[in-house]
Amino acid sequence: MPRAAGRATISDVARTARTGKTSVSRYLNGEQHLLSDALKQRIEQAIRQLDYRPSQMARSLKGGQTRLIGLIIADITNPYSVDVMRGIEAACRQHGLTLLVCNTNNEVNQEQHYLQLLSSYRVEGIVVNAVGMREEALSMLQQSQLPMVLIDRKIPDFACDMVGLNNHEAASQATSHLLQQGFEAILYLSEPVGAINTRQERLLAFRQTMAQHPHLAAEQAETPLNDGKKLEAVLHEFSARHRGMRKAVISANGALTLQVARAMRRLGILWGSDIGLLGFDELEWAELAGAGITTLKQPTYRIGYAALEQLVLRIQQGMDAPVNEQVFSGTLVVRGSTTR
Repeated sequence: MPRAAGRATISDVARTARTGKTSVSRYLNGEQHLLSDALKQRIEQAIRQLDYRPSQMARSLKGGQTRLIGLIIADITNPYSVDVMRGIEAACRQHGLTLLVCNTNNEVNQEQHYLQLLSSYRVEGIVVNAVGMREEALSMLQQSQLPMVLIDRKIPDFACDMVGLNNHEAASQATSHLLQQGFEAILYLSEPVGAINTRQERLLAFRQTMAQHPHLAAEQAETPLNDGKKLEAVLHEFSARHRGMRKAVISANGALTLQVARAMRRLGILWGSDIGLLGFDELEWAELAGAGITTLKQPTYRIGYAALEQLVLRIQQGMDAPVNEQVFSGTLVVRGSTTR
């Protein structure tokens, strides 16, 4: 008799069908031609009676494929990461894959823990949104030998597929827009740039674009994301230094744009009339904030979908295939914060 409670096992099916587990396995694995009609009928009835569902994990491990894909996200509260994840999930469904999402919350211990965990689950590959990851975790990535695609970040001396925004083009487009709108002093605000290529590329494009207009004021400042006091001081000093000039701020990502908007409100600065404001990443509230905030919208869903497609291709081609980098253009969404 089958167990009274809990999920039915292949042994329960075998007992109910009055046969052995080998025959049930053959039935489940498509080898029914090896079984008699009467035995197939008994097994089918037992499966239906017990509501037996095979363990897909066990079957996948036996066949050498888990159909599992890992996703490591530095900060799942970031709207950018959420939209990227939606694209990855959609592509996983298209390919019949299951996604395991790991949010590291920008903590080194969590990054290392999830890398080890995904390896133990024998995922077939991983997608990594590594912008906030520390060097220790990145080193573990290099050593993991798993098929991998990075989202919008390159790792020095690590040949790996990458999908993301054309950062140089996007920052040039954003800066050029402000110049066309007649701004005379522009402050580029970012989190600490460090060795993160995404931040380096955007800052370089800003500097190169502004260098073509040497008579205008170009400034750059770095601030930790949650240091409101420092951010207020930077904005106050910038405003005071260029009193009487048409001024604007470029914020290097969506989370920082929100902090800039809050700091301006605390200082009594109106974006659009007092200081122009342009932020990377489209935010749901951007069109509702006062006159609306101009944004550089990234094709986040498309980036996520393309990253999973590239990972599938990497798994199929093997680790020796040439590294592929795929970048997408952003879209400038102009609102009142930067128009005359």
